[in-house]
Amino acid sequence: MMSRGLVSNLLFRSSGCSQLIRCCSTQGAQQTLKVKQMIENKRQAALLGGGQKRLDAQHKKGKLTARERINVLMDPGTFVEYDMFMEHTCTDFGMEKEKIPSDSVVTGHGLIDGRRTYVFSQDFTVYGGSLSMAHAKKICKIMDQATLVGAPLIGLNDSGGARIQEGVESLAGYADIFYRNVSSSGIIPQISMIMGPCAGGAVYSPALTDWTFMVKDTSYLFITGPDVVKTVTGESVTQEELGGAKTHTTLSGVAHKSFENDIDALLQLRTFLGYLPQSNREPAPVRASDDPWDRYVPGLNTVVPLESTTAYDMMDVILGVVDEREFFELMPLYAKNIITGFGRMAGRTVGIVGNNPKHAAGCLDINASIKGARFVRFCDAFNIPIITFEDVPGFLPGTAQEYGGIIRHGAKLLYAYAEATVPKITVITRKAYGGAYDVMSSKHLKGDTNYAWPTAEVAVMGAKGAVSIIFRGKGSEEQEAEYVDKFGNPFPAAVRGYVDDIIEPATTRKRICEDLELLSSKKVEKPDRKHANMPL
Repeated sequence: MMSRGLVSNLLFRSSGCSQLIRCCSTQGAQQTLKVKQMIENKRQAALLGGGQKRLDAQHKKGKLTARERINVLMDPGTFVEYDMFMEHTCTDFGMEKEKIPSDSVVTGHGLIDGRRTYVFSQDFTVYGGSLSMAHAKKICKIMDQATLVGAPLIGLNDSGGARIQEGVESLAGYADIFYRNVSSSGIIPQISMIMGPCAGGAVYSPALTDWTFMVKDTSYLFITGPDVVKTVTGESVTQEELGGAKTHTTLSGVAHKSFENDIDALLQLRTFLGYLPQSNREPAPVRASDDPWDRYVPGLNTVVPLESTTAYDMMDVILGVVDEREFFELMPLYAKNIITGFGRMAGRTVGIVGNNPKHAAGCLDINASIKGARFVRFCDAFNIPIITFEDVPGFLPGTAQEYGGIIRHGAKLLYAYAEATVPKITVITRKAYGGAYDVMSSKHLKGDTNYAWPTAEVAVMGAKGAVSIIFRGKGSEEQEAEYVDKFGNPFPAAVRGYVDDIIEPATTRKRICEDLELLSSKKVEKPDRKHANMPL
Protein backbone atom coordinates (compact mmCIF):
# COMPACT_ATOMS: atom_id res chain seq x y z
CA MET A 1 0.00 0.00 0.00
CA MET A 2 1.06 3.56 -0.71
CA SER A 3 1.94 5.62 2.37
CA ARG A 4 0.08 8.84 3.21
CA GLY A 5 3.28 10.83 2.80
CA LEU A 6 3.85 9.51 -0.69
CA VAL A 7 0.26 10.25 -1.66
CA SER A 8 0.56 13.82 -0.32
CA ASN A 9 3.80 14.26 -2.22
CA LEU A 10 2.26 13.07 -5.46
CA LEU A 11 -0.80 15.31 -4.99
CA PHE A 12 1.48 18.28 -4.37
CA ARG A 13 3.49 17.51 -7.49
CA SER A 14 0.30 17.05 -9.53
CA SER A 15 -1.00 20.39 -8.33
CA GLY A 16 2.30 22.05 -9.25
CA CYS A 17 2.21 20.54 -12.74
CA SER A 18 -1.33 21.79 -13.22
CA GLN A 19 -0.27 25.26 -12.22
CA LEU A 20 2.70 25.04 -14.57
CA ILE A 21 0.48 23.86 -17.39
CA ARG A 22 -1.99 26.65 -16.73
CA CYS A 23 0.85 29.14 -16.69
CA CYS A 24 2.28 27.80 -19.96
CA SER A 25 -1.17 27.79 -21.52
CA THR A 26 -1.66 31.40 -20.56
CA GLN A 27 1.71 32.37 -21.98
CA GLY A 28 0.96 30.39 -25.16
CA ALA A 29 -2.39 32.09 -25.57
CA GLN A 30 -0.78 35.49 -25.07
CA GLN A 31 1.87 34.66 -27.63
CA THR A 32 -0.78 33.50 -30.10
CA LEU A 33 -2.74 36.71 -29.61
CA LYS A 34 0.44 38.70 -30.08
CA VAL A 35 1.20 36.87 -33.35
CA LYS A 36 -2.38 37.31 -34.53
CA GLN A 37 -2.19 41.02 -33.79
CA MET A 38 1.12 41.25 -35.64
CA ILE A 39 -0.40 39.48 -38.64
CA GLU A 40 -3.40 41.79 -38.61
CA ASN A 41 -1.18 44.87 -38.37
CA LYS A 42 0.93 43.67 -41.31
CA ARG A 43 -2.22 42.88 -43.28
CA GLN A 44 -3.62 46.36 -42.69
CA ALA A 45 -0.27 47.90 -43.68
CA ALA A 46 -0.30 45.89 -46.91
CA LEU A 47 -3.88 46.90 -47.69
CA LEU A 48 -2.97 50.54 -47.17
CA GLY A 49 -0.15 50.31 -49.72
CA GLY A 50 1.96 53.45 -49.77
CA GLY A 51 -0.36 55.24 -47.35
CA GLN A 52 -3.60 57.18 -47.56
CA LYS A 53 -1.97 60.25 -49.11
CA ARG A 54 -0.66 58.24 -52.03
CA LEU A 55 -3.93 56.36 -52.43
CA ASP A 56 -5.70 59.72 -52.63
CA ALA A 57 -3.15 60.94 -55.18
CA GLN A 58 -3.87 57.85 -57.32
CA HIS A 59 -7.58 58.64 -57.23
CA LYS A 60 -6.97 62.29 -58.14
CA LYS A 61 -5.31 61.10 -61.35
CA GLY A 62 -8.51 59.25 -62.23
CA LYS A 63 -6.89 55.88 -61.51
CA LEU A 64 -7.91 53.00 -59.27
CA THR A 65 -5.48 51.45 -56.79
CA ALA A 66 -3.92 48.04 -57.39
CA ARG A 67 -6.42 46.17 -55.21
CA GLU A 68 -9.41 48.16 -56.45
CA ARG A 69 -8.53 47.09 -59.98
CA ILE A 70 -8.47 43.44 -58.96
CA ASN A 71 -11.85 43.83 -57.23
CA VAL A 72 -13.40 45.22 -60.43
CA LEU A 73 -11.79 42.57 -62.65
CA MET A 74 -12.52 39.46 -60.55
CA ASP A 75 -15.82 37.90 -59.56
CA PRO A 76 -16.70 39.20 -56.06
CA GLY A 77 -15.02 37.35 -53.22
CA THR A 78 -12.99 34.98 -55.40
CA PHE A 79 -9.53 36.57 -55.33
CA VAL A 80 -6.90 34.60 -53.43
CA GLU A 81 -3.79 36.67 -52.73
CA TYR A 82 -0.27 35.27 -52.58
CA ASP A 83 2.74 36.73 -50.73
CA MET A 84 0.93 39.59 -49.01
CA PHE A 85 3.65 39.77 -46.35
CA MET A 86 6.63 39.63 -48.72
CA GLU A 87 9.07 42.54 -48.44
CA HIS A 88 12.10 43.71 -50.38
CA THR A 89 15.55 42.74 -49.10
CA CYS A 90 17.50 45.82 -50.20
CA THR A 91 19.75 47.37 -47.53
CA ASP A 92 21.37 50.12 -49.60
CA PHE A 93 20.50 53.83 -49.54
CA GLY A 94 18.50 53.43 -46.32
CA MET A 95 15.98 51.07 -47.95
CA GLU A 96 16.12 48.73 -44.93
CA LYS A 97 14.18 51.38 -43.01
CA GLU A 98 11.43 51.60 -45.66
CA LYS A 99 9.63 48.30 -45.96
CA ILE A 100 5.96 47.86 -46.84
CA PRO A 101 4.31 44.42 -46.74
CA SER A 102 3.43 43.13 -50.22
CA ASP A 103 6.11 45.44 -51.66
CA SER A 104 4.87 47.06 -54.90
CA VAL A 105 2.72 44.39 -56.52
CA VAL A 106 -0.38 42.39 -55.62
CA THR A 107 -0.47 38.82 -56.97
CA GLY A 108 -2.85 35.89 -56.86
CA HIS A 109 -5.72 34.19 -58.67
CA GLY A 110 -9.48 34.37 -58.83
CA LEU A 111 -12.46 33.80 -61.09
CA ILE A 112 -13.63 35.84 -64.07
CA ASP A 113 -17.11 34.73 -65.08
CA GLY A 114 -16.44 31.56 -63.14
CA ARG A 115 -13.14 30.75 -64.89
CA ARG A 116 -9.80 30.60 -63.05
CA THR A 117 -7.44 33.45 -63.95
CA TYR A 118 -4.08 34.58 -62.51
CA VAL A 119 -3.34 38.26 -62.10
CA PHE A 120 -0.69 40.66 -60.89
CA SER A 121 -1.47 44.29 -60.22
CA GLN A 122 1.40 46.73 -59.77
CA ASP A 123 0.94 49.24 -56.95
CA PHE A 124 2.12 52.71 -57.96
CA THR A 125 1.59 53.98 -54.39
CA VAL A 126 4.52 51.83 -53.18
CA TYR A 127 7.87 53.09 -54.50
CA GLY A 128 6.12 54.15 -57.72
CA GLY A 129 5.35 50.51 -58.49
CA SER A 130 9.04 49.98 -59.22
CA LEU A 131 10.24 46.42 -59.73
CA SER A 132 12.41 44.91 -57.00
CA MET A 133 13.67 41.34 -56.85
CA ALA A 134 10.84 40.55 -54.39
CA HIS A 135 8.34 42.10 -56.82
CA ALA A 136 9.73 39.96 -59.65
CA LYS A 137 9.65 36.77 -57.57
CA LYS A 138 5.99 37.32 -56.76
CA ILE A 139 5.13 37.71 -60.46
CA CYS A 140 7.27 34.72 -61.49
CA LYS A 141 5.53 32.51 -58.92
CA ILE A 142 2.06 33.08 -60.38
CA MET A 143 3.38 32.86 -63.96
CA ASP A 144 4.77 29.40 -63.21
CA GLN A 145 1.56 28.30 -61.54
CA ALA A 146 -0.66 29.67 -64.33
CA THR A 147 1.31 27.66 -66.88
CA LEU A 148 1.25 24.58 -64.65
CA VAL A 149 -2.53 24.52 -64.20
CA GLY A 150 -3.43 25.99 -67.59
CA ALA A 151 -5.06 29.36 -66.86
CA PRO A 152 -4.74 32.84 -68.43
CA LEU A 153 -2.36 35.40 -66.97
CA ILE A 154 -3.25 39.09 -66.75
CA GLY A 155 -0.78 41.83 -65.85
CA LEU A 156 -2.14 45.19 -64.68
CA ASN A 157 0.91 47.37 -65.31
CA ASP A 158 1.44 50.63 -63.42
CA SER A 159 5.13 51.01 -62.68
CA GLY A 160 7.94 53.53 -62.82
CA GLY A 161 10.32 50.78 -63.99
CA ALA A 162 13.33 49.17 -62.33
CA ARG A 163 14.01 49.99 -58.67
CA ILE A 164 17.26 51.90 -59.00
CA GLN A 165 18.35 51.20 -55.41
CA GLU A 166 18.58 47.47 -56.21
CA GLY A 167 20.72 47.89 -59.31
CA VAL A 168 21.35 44.72 -61.29
CA GLU A 169 19.04 42.67 -59.06
CA SER A 170 16.09 44.59 -60.46
CA LEU A 171 17.30 43.98 -64.02
CA ALA A 172 17.68 40.28 -63.23
CA GLY A 173 14.08 40.28 -62.01
CA TYR A 174 12.89 41.66 -65.36
CA ALA A 175 14.83 39.00 -67.25
CA ASP A 176 13.25 36.28 -65.10
CA ILE A 177 9.82 37.59 -66.11
CA PHE A 178 10.78 37.87 -69.81
CA TYR A 179 11.95 34.27 -69.83
CA ARG A 180 8.61 33.10 -68.45
CA ASN A 181 6.70 35.21 -70.99
CA VAL A 182 8.51 33.34 -73.74
CA SER A 183 8.21 29.92 -72.04
CA SER A 184 4.45 30.35 -71.57
CA SER A 185 3.81 31.72 -75.06
CA GLY A 186 1.31 29.56 -76.94
CA ILE A 187 0.51 27.60 -73.77
CA ILE A 188 -1.65 30.10 -71.87
CA PRO A 189 -3.13 33.42 -73.00
CA GLN A 190 -1.07 36.33 -71.65
CA ILE A 191 -2.63 39.78 -71.50
CA SER A 192 -1.08 43.11 -70.48
CA MET A 193 -3.27 46.02 -69.43
CA ILE A 194 -1.19 49.21 -69.24
CA MET A 195 -2.82 51.40 -66.58
CA GLY A 196 -0.03 53.85 -65.81
CA PRO A 197 3.58 54.49 -66.85
CA CYS A 198 5.60 51.65 -68.32
CA ALA A 199 9.15 52.63 -69.29
CA GLY A 200 12.55 51.15 -70.08
CA GLY A 201 12.93 47.42 -69.59
CA ALA A 202 9.38 47.24 -68.24
CA VAL A 203 7.94 47.56 -71.77
CA TYR A 204 9.30 44.25 -73.00
CA SER A 205 7.10 42.00 -70.91
CA PRO A 206 3.93 43.58 -72.37
CA ALA A 207 5.51 43.36 -75.83
CA LEU A 208 6.06 39.62 -75.31
CA THR A 209 2.50 38.93 -74.20
CA ASP A 210 -0.29 38.07 -76.63
CA TRP A 211 -2.37 41.22 -76.17
CA THR A 212 -1.51 44.70 -74.94
CA PHE A 213 -4.28 47.13 -73.99
CA MET A 214 -4.02 50.72 -72.73
CA VAL A 215 -6.08 53.31 -70.88
CA LYS A 216 -6.48 56.68 -72.54
CA ASP A 217 -4.71 59.68 -70.98
CA THR A 218 -3.24 57.77 -68.00
CA SER A 219 -1.06 55.03 -69.51
CA TYR A 220 2.28 55.32 -71.33
CA LEU A 221 4.70 52.95 -73.01
CA PHE A 222 8.19 54.03 -74.09
CA ILE A 223 11.77 52.79 -74.01
CA THR A 224 13.13 56.23 -73.04
CA GLY A 225 11.11 59.09 -71.61
CA PRO A 226 10.71 62.63 -72.99
CA ASP A 227 13.63 64.01 -70.94
CA VAL A 228 16.09 61.48 -72.35
CA VAL A 229 14.75 62.01 -75.87
CA LYS A 230 15.26 65.76 -75.48
CA THR A 231 18.83 65.28 -74.24
CA VAL A 232 19.88 62.77 -76.93
CA THR A 233 18.00 63.91 -80.03
CA GLY A 234 16.91 67.45 -79.19
CA GLU A 235 13.27 66.59 -79.83
CA SER A 236 10.65 68.09 -77.54
CA VAL A 237 7.82 65.64 -77.01
CA THR A 238 5.20 65.02 -74.33
CA GLN A 239 4.60 61.69 -72.62
CA GLU A 240 1.30 61.38 -74.46
CA GLU A 241 2.84 62.09 -77.88
CA LEU A 242 5.77 59.76 -77.25
CA GLY A 243 4.01 56.75 -75.79
CA GLY A 244 0.35 57.43 -75.09
CA ALA A 245 -2.60 55.23 -76.04
CA LYS A 246 -3.29 57.15 -79.27
CA THR A 247 0.31 56.78 -80.43
CA HIS A 248 0.43 53.03 -79.85
CA THR A 249 -3.04 52.17 -81.17
CA THR A 250 -2.84 54.26 -84.35
CA LEU A 251 0.84 54.70 -85.30
CA SER A 252 3.12 52.05 -83.81
CA GLY A 253 0.72 49.12 -83.49
CA VAL A 254 2.30 48.20 -80.13
CA ALA A 255 -1.08 48.25 -78.35
CA HIS A 256 -4.14 46.40 -79.61
CA LYS A 257 -6.87 48.59 -78.15
CA SER A 258 -7.43 51.46 -75.73
CA PHE A 259 -10.23 52.20 -73.28
CA GLU A 260 -11.73 55.31 -71.73
CA ASN A 261 -10.77 54.74 -68.07
CA ASP A 262 -9.81 52.05 -65.56
CA ILE A 263 -13.38 50.79 -65.04
CA ASP A 264 -14.11 50.58 -68.77
CA ALA A 265 -10.80 48.80 -69.40
CA LEU A 266 -11.36 46.15 -66.72
CA LEU A 267 -14.97 45.44 -67.72
CA GLN A 268 -13.96 45.16 -71.38
CA LEU A 269 -11.17 42.82 -70.34
CA ARG A 270 -13.73 40.55 -68.66
CA THR A 271 -15.67 40.47 -71.95
CA PHE A 272 -12.53 39.78 -73.97
CA LEU A 273 -11.51 36.81 -71.80
CA GLY A 274 -14.87 35.19 -72.55
CA TYR A 275 -13.69 34.55 -76.12
CA LEU A 276 -10.48 32.77 -75.12
CA PRO A 277 -9.81 29.20 -73.98
CA GLN A 278 -8.03 28.65 -70.67
CA SER A 279 -4.96 27.20 -72.40
CA ASN A 280 -3.76 25.48 -75.55
CA ARG A 281 -5.02 22.18 -74.12
CA GLU A 282 -8.65 23.26 -74.42
CA PRO A 283 -10.90 23.91 -77.43
CA ALA A 284 -12.37 27.30 -78.22
CA PRO A 285 -15.06 28.11 -75.65
CA VAL A 286 -18.74 27.64 -76.54
CA ARG A 287 -21.47 29.83 -75.09
CA ALA A 288 -25.20 29.22 -75.42
CA SER A 289 -26.78 31.53 -78.01
CA ASP A 290 -30.38 32.34 -78.92
CA ASP A 291 -29.29 33.39 -82.42
CA PRO A 292 -30.33 30.56 -84.82
CA TRP A 293 -27.28 28.95 -86.43
CA ASP A 294 -29.10 28.70 -89.77
CA ARG A 295 -30.29 32.31 -89.77
CA TYR A 296 -30.86 33.70 -93.27
CA VAL A 297 -29.16 37.12 -93.73
CA PRO A 298 -30.85 38.80 -96.72
CA GLY A 299 -28.90 42.04 -96.23
CA LEU A 300 -25.73 40.29 -97.44
CA ASN A 301 -27.21 39.86 -100.91
CA THR A 302 -26.87 43.59 -101.55
CA VAL A 303 -23.85 44.58 -99.43
CA VAL A 304 -21.38 44.40 -102.34
CA PRO A 305 -21.92 47.33 -104.78
CA LEU A 306 -22.67 46.64 -108.44
CA GLU A 307 -19.68 48.75 -109.48
CA SER A 308 -16.52 46.77 -108.67
CA THR A 309 -14.51 49.88 -107.81
CA THR A 310 -17.02 51.17 -105.24
CA ALA A 311 -16.05 50.79 -101.61
CA TYR A 312 -18.13 49.10 -98.92
CA ASP A 313 -17.53 48.23 -95.26
CA MET A 314 -16.56 44.61 -94.60
CA MET A 315 -17.72 45.14 -91.02
CA ASP A 316 -21.31 44.97 -92.36
CA VAL A 317 -20.59 41.43 -93.55
CA ILE A 318 -18.96 40.37 -90.29
CA LEU A 319 -21.73 41.76 -88.07
CA GLY A 320 -24.29 40.11 -90.33
CA VAL A 321 -22.97 36.59 -89.77
CA VAL A 322 -21.75 36.51 -86.14
CA ASP A 323 -24.01 35.65 -83.21
CA GLU A 324 -26.16 38.57 -82.08
CA ARG A 325 -23.97 41.02 -84.05
CA GLU A 326 -21.36 40.90 -81.26
CA PHE A 327 -17.78 41.35 -82.45
CA PHE A 328 -14.72 42.24 -80.34
CA GLU A 329 -12.49 44.06 -82.81
CA LEU A 330 -8.76 44.22 -82.16
CA MET A 331 -6.51 47.02 -83.41
CA PRO A 332 -9.52 48.94 -84.82
CA LEU A 333 -7.47 52.13 -85.35
CA TYR A 334 -4.36 50.53 -86.87
CA ALA A 335 -4.08 49.18 -90.44
CA LYS A 336 -7.79 49.72 -91.04
CA ASN A 337 -7.55 47.99 -94.42
CA ILE A 338 -7.72 44.67 -92.58
CA ILE A 339 -10.12 43.75 -89.79
CA THR A 340 -9.24 41.32 -86.99
CA GLY A 341 -11.23 40.26 -83.96
CA PHE A 342 -13.31 37.65 -82.19
CA GLY A 343 -16.95 36.71 -82.61
CA ARG A 344 -19.10 33.62 -82.11
CA MET A 345 -20.82 31.33 -84.57
CA ALA A 346 -23.46 29.01 -83.12
CA GLY A 347 -21.95 29.88 -79.74
CA ARG A 348 -18.40 28.84 -80.68
CA THR A 349 -15.55 31.39 -80.55
CA VAL A 350 -14.07 32.17 -83.97
CA GLY A 351 -11.28 34.47 -85.07
CA ILE A 352 -12.26 36.68 -87.99
CA VAL A 353 -9.98 38.31 -90.56
CA GLY A 354 -11.40 40.50 -93.30
CA ASN A 355 -9.98 42.80 -95.97
CA ASN A 356 -11.83 46.12 -95.75
CA PRO A 357 -12.41 47.89 -99.12
CA LYS A 358 -13.48 50.98 -97.17
CA HIS A 359 -9.82 51.70 -96.39
CA ALA A 360 -7.03 51.68 -99.03
CA ALA A 361 -9.34 49.55 -101.21
CA GLY A 362 -8.58 46.59 -98.92
CA CYS A 363 -5.00 46.29 -100.20
CA LEU A 364 -2.48 44.40 -98.11
CA ASP A 365 0.39 46.58 -96.94
CA ILE A 366 3.16 46.14 -94.36
CA ASN A 367 1.06 47.04 -91.33
CA ALA A 368 -1.97 45.01 -92.42
CA SER A 369 0.21 41.96 -93.07
CA ILE A 370 1.82 42.09 -89.63
CA LYS A 371 -1.52 42.74 -87.91
CA GLY A 372 -3.17 39.81 -89.68
CA ALA A 373 -0.25 37.43 -89.19
CA ARG A 374 -0.04 38.01 -85.45
CA PHE A 375 -3.78 37.44 -85.07
CA VAL A 376 -3.83 34.26 -87.17
CA ARG A 377 -0.94 32.77 -85.18
CA PHE A 378 -2.70 33.46 -81.88
CA CYS A 379 -5.86 31.76 -83.10
CA ASP A 380 -3.88 28.74 -84.28
CA ALA A 381 -1.99 28.48 -80.98
CA PHE A 382 -5.24 28.42 -78.98
CA ASN A 383 -7.49 26.23 -81.12
CA ILE A 384 -9.70 29.05 -82.38
CA PRO A 385 -11.13 28.48 -85.91
CA ILE A 386 -10.32 31.22 -88.44
CA ILE A 387 -12.95 32.75 -90.73
CA THR A 388 -11.57 34.90 -93.57
CA PHE A 389 -13.64 37.35 -95.60
CA GLU A 390 -11.67 38.24 -98.70
CA ASP A 391 -11.86 41.28 -100.94
CA VAL A 392 -8.28 42.12 -101.84
CA PRO A 393 -7.03 43.79 -105.04
CA GLY A 394 -3.41 42.96 -104.23
CA PHE A 395 -0.47 44.29 -102.26
CA LEU A 396 -0.13 48.06 -101.97
CA PRO A 397 2.38 49.29 -104.59
CA GLY A 398 4.97 52.02 -104.13
CA THR A 399 8.55 52.69 -103.12
CA ALA A 400 7.65 53.24 -99.45
CA GLN A 401 6.25 49.73 -99.25
CA GLU A 402 9.09 48.10 -101.20
CA TYR A 403 11.79 49.90 -99.22
CA GLY A 404 9.97 49.04 -96.00
CA GLY A 405 10.13 45.33 -96.82
CA ILE A 406 6.60 44.48 -97.99
CA ILE A 407 7.96 41.24 -99.44
CA ARG A 408 9.21 40.05 -96.06
CA HIS A 409 6.25 41.37 -94.09
CA GLY A 410 3.69 40.08 -96.58
CA ALA A 411 5.34 36.69 -96.28
CA LYS A 412 4.51 36.71 -92.56
CA LEU A 413 0.78 36.61 -93.28
CA LEU A 414 1.26 33.93 -95.90
CA TYR A 415 3.35 31.92 -93.46
CA ALA A 416 0.81 32.28 -90.65
CA TYR A 417 -2.07 30.99 -92.76
CA ALA A 418 -0.03 28.12 -94.21
CA GLU A 419 1.18 27.11 -90.74
CA ALA A 420 -2.27 27.20 -89.11
CA THR A 421 -3.91 23.82 -88.54
CA VAL A 422 -7.16 24.99 -86.94
CA PRO A 423 -10.33 24.94 -89.10
CA LYS A 424 -9.94 27.58 -91.83
CA ILE A 425 -12.98 28.83 -93.75
CA THR A 426 -12.68 31.50 -96.45
CA VAL A 427 -15.39 33.50 -98.19
CA ILE A 428 -14.42 35.54 -101.26
CA THR A 429 -16.91 38.40 -101.41
CA ARG A 430 -15.45 40.29 -104.38
CA LYS A 431 -11.83 40.71 -105.48
CA ALA A 432 -9.21 38.02 -105.04
CA TYR A 433 -6.31 39.24 -107.16
CA GLY A 434 -2.75 38.08 -107.62
CA GLY A 435 -0.48 36.91 -104.83
CA ALA A 436 -2.86 38.44 -102.29
CA TYR A 437 -5.45 35.84 -103.35
CA ASP A 438 -2.97 33.11 -102.45
CA VAL A 439 -2.09 34.70 -99.11
CA MET A 440 -5.64 35.09 -97.78
CA SER A 441 -6.21 31.49 -96.70
CA SER A 442 -6.62 30.11 -100.21
CA LYS A 443 -7.27 26.45 -100.91
CA HIS A 444 -3.59 26.18 -101.85
CA LEU A 445 -2.60 27.05 -98.26
CA LYS A 446 -4.81 24.21 -97.00
CA GLY A 447 -7.97 26.21 -96.47
CA ASP A 448 -10.56 23.66 -95.37
CA THR A 449 -13.58 25.25 -97.00
CA ASN A 450 -13.41 28.05 -99.54
CA TYR A 451 -16.55 29.76 -100.80
CA ALA A 452 -17.18 32.49 -103.33
CA TRP A 453 -20.14 34.83 -103.64
CA PRO A 454 -21.53 35.42 -107.15
CA THR A 455 -19.82 38.84 -107.02
CA ALA A 456 -16.37 37.24 -106.62
CA GLU A 457 -13.57 37.96 -109.09
CA VAL A 458 -10.61 35.56 -108.94
CA ALA A 459 -7.85 36.71 -111.29
CA VAL A 460 -4.21 37.72 -111.53
CA MET A 461 -5.21 41.39 -111.59
CA GLY A 462 -7.96 43.80 -112.62
CA ALA A 463 -9.15 43.98 -116.21
CA LYS A 464 -7.59 47.36 -117.09
CA GLY A 465 -4.09 46.41 -115.93
CA ALA A 466 -4.29 42.92 -117.39
CA VAL A 467 -5.36 44.10 -120.83
CA SER A 468 -2.70 46.82 -120.83
CA ILE A 469 -0.02 44.18 -120.21
CA ILE A 470 -1.44 41.58 -122.61
CA PHE A 471 -1.77 44.05 -125.47
CA ARG A 472 1.24 46.18 -124.54
CA GLY A 473 -0.71 49.31 -123.74
CA LYS A 474 -2.96 49.11 -126.80
CA GLY A 475 -5.92 47.33 -125.27
CA SER A 476 -9.47 48.46 -125.97
CA GLU A 477 -12.61 48.69 -123.87
CA GLU A 478 -13.98 45.67 -125.72
CA GLN A 479 -10.94 43.63 -124.71
CA GLU A 480 -11.36 44.78 -121.12
CA ALA A 481 -14.99 43.64 -121.23
CA GLU A 482 -13.84 40.30 -122.63
CA TYR A 483 -11.36 39.91 -119.76
CA VAL A 484 -14.10 40.72 -117.24
CA ASP A 485 -16.39 38.12 -118.82
CA LYS A 486 -13.65 35.54 -118.58
CA PHE A 487 -12.17 36.29 -115.15
CA GLY A 488 -14.49 38.79 -113.44
CA ASN A 489 -16.51 36.00 -111.87
CA PRO A 490 -15.93 33.00 -109.58
CA PHE A 491 -16.19 30.28 -112.25
CA PRO A 492 -12.50 30.03 -113.27
CA ALA A 493 -11.64 29.12 -109.67
CA ALA A 494 -14.73 26.96 -109.15
CA VAL A 495 -14.21 24.76 -112.21
CA ARG A 496 -10.67 24.02 -111.02
CA GLY A 497 -11.80 23.14 -107.49
CA TYR A 498 -10.09 26.15 -105.90
CA VAL A 499 -13.39 27.21 -104.33
CA ASP A 500 -15.72 24.54 -103.00
CA ASP A 501 -18.97 26.28 -103.89
CA ILE A 502 -20.48 29.52 -105.14
CA ILE A 503 -23.02 30.43 -102.48
CA GLU A 504 -25.82 32.91 -102.05
CA PRO A 505 -24.49 35.58 -99.65
CA ALA A 506 -27.58 35.34 -97.42
CA THR A 507 -26.72 31.68 -96.63
CA THR A 508 -23.16 32.48 -95.50
CA ARG A 509 -23.85 32.18 -91.76
CA LYS A 510 -25.58 28.82 -92.17
CA ARG A 511 -22.78 27.39 -94.32
CA ILE A 512 -20.04 28.54 -91.93
CA CYS A 513 -21.84 27.11 -88.88
CA GLU A 514 -22.28 23.77 -90.64
CA ASP A 515 -18.59 23.67 -91.57
CA LEU A 516 -17.45 24.59 -88.06
CA GLU A 517 -19.39 21.63 -86.68
CA LEU A 518 -17.97 19.34 -89.37
CA LEU A 519 -14.39 20.54 -88.79
CA SER A 520 -14.55 20.45 -84.98
CA SER A 521 -12.78 17.06 -85.04
CA LYS A 522 -10.06 18.16 -87.49
CA LYS A 523 -6.58 16.84 -86.68
CA VAL A 524 -3.33 17.56 -88.47
CA GLU A 525 -0.05 15.74 -87.88
CA LYS A 526 2.98 18.01 -88.22
CA PRO A 527 6.49 16.85 -89.16
CA ASP A 528 9.01 16.58 -86.35
CA ARG A 529 11.26 19.64 -85.99
CA LYS A 530 12.58 21.95 -83.32
CA HIS A 531 10.77 24.95 -84.77
CA ALA A 532 10.21 26.56 -88.14
CA ASN A 533 11.94 29.75 -89.26
CA MET A 534 9.30 32.30 -90.23
CA PRO A 535 10.37 35.50 -92.04
CA LEU A 536 10.69 37.83 -89.05
